[in-house]
Amino acid sequence: MRYNEAMRQYADIVVYDKNGQLALIAEVKNKQGTSKEWAAKLRRNMYAHNFMPNAPFFLLALPDRFYLWKTPTNTGEEIEPTHQIDPTSFLQPYFEKAGVSPGTVTGKSFELIVGSWLNQILRASNPEDIQNHGQDWLLDSGLFEALAGGHLEFETAA
Repeated sequence: MRYNEAMRQYADIVVYDKNGQLALIAEVKNKQGTSKEWAAKLRRNMYAHNFMPNAPFFLLALPDRFYLWKTPTNTGEEIEPTHQIDPTSFLQPYFEKAGVSPGTVTGKSFELIVGSWLNQILRASNPEDIQNHGQDWLLDSGLFEALAGGHLEFETAA
C-alpha cells in the first residue's frame, strides 16, 4: 500500500472483470505467521483510514496465507475473512521459477508472484484449469467467475 499527502486510495493489485468493473483489491504483504484476527485488524485499519477503494472481493496475500473477504464493505468494522487459504501448493511453481522461497522472497518479488498467479486465473479458460491445482476456494467463493476474462493493474491509485 502506498501513501501520499493527498490521502488518495491505493492498492497493490487491482483486478477488473471482463466488463471493466472493479472486482478485486489485492494487498500483498511479505509477512508470515499471521492470524485471521491480525488480518481482520489490518483490513479494518486500511478501510477506516480510507486507504482502500471498495470492491466485491478483497484479498490479503501473504507468502504462507491468503485471506479473502467476499463482498467487503468499507465500514471500518473488524470483519474476519470469509476464506483462509494456504497458498503453498499453487504458489510453489512461481517461487521455484523465481529462484526464491517464501522465507527469502522480497516484497516486490512476492507482489510479482501474486500478480503472475492472478494473471493465470484471469486467463484460465474453464474451472478445471484451477481445480486441478487445489484452488477450489476460487470457485466456492465466486472469485474465479468474477475475474474470468478480466485484467489487472499493479500499484493503482484510485
